[in-house]
Amino acid sequence: MTDLPTKRVLITGATDGLGRGLALALAARRATVLVHGRNAVRAEALATELRAAGATAVRVYLADLASLAEVRALAKAVLAGEPGLDVLVNNAGIGSTVPTRERAESPDGIELRFAVNYLSHYLLTRELLPLLKRSAPARIVHVSSAGQAAIDMADPMLTRNYTGARAYCQSKLAQIMSTFDMAPELDGTRVTVNAIHPATFMPTKIVAQPISTIAEGVEATMRLMADPSLAGVTGKYFNGVHEARADAQAYDAGARAQLRALSNKLIA
Repeated sequence: MTDLPTKRVLITGATDGLGRGLALALAARRATVLVHGRNAVRAEALATELRAAGATAVRVYLADLASLAEVRALAKAVLAGEPGLDVLVNNAGIGSTVPTRERAESPDGIELRFAVNYLSHYLLTRELLPLLKRSAPARIVHVSSAGQAAIDMADPMLTRNYTGARAYCQSKLAQIMSTFDMAPELDGTRVTVNAIHPATFMPTKIVAQPISTIAEGVEATMRLMADPSLAGVTGKYFNGVHEARADAQAYDAGARAQLRALSNKLIA
């Protein structure tokens, strides 16, 4: 196991599940871990644990990703507080039944799963790109899912025929579409962007019946974050440790352009 004492890694949703597992794995490899969470008590408790586990440094950043204003504040705080950023792991998310099975909207009036799972990270990544580029080589990793559903571009907020599962799967496909869309834009910057389904039904707060382990997800995601053999690999979707095929809509340039236009409108 190679130490990572010079690496600065921001993990959204670091206080639970895969995010917590990744933070602990990074601490064991002596990285600087930037902990994002919503709850200050839980985030600070994790920070204390990470320092004891060997992290070179730990800093905590708080934000509710359902709020675009708080996402912008998070980005502003990271830009002001960090001299560099080597890896951004967009991991935080809500499931198909958590916090509710019913359709809900964010404070900005955006369908909640789309807002938290996808749009918050779209905005955060855009805001942090200057720092990532200055820190290059750098990596962006979107924690997505094998659960994907084509986005209804006529009703992306699912005001009709809503189910939590459909909303979740749309939001996860949106992450992959954004990955494919951003990679050519970053060509020549030495910043890579990839998406991953880490493992199937890990034991997290959004999974009722786990199948795989957090350790499996950590191993697959850490590979994208730090494996030297993947330096320069970009614009890919992985299922575990293997490159995989996403939903067909992800390969539709027109659909990706529509999603980009919608995303930019919503964060304007």
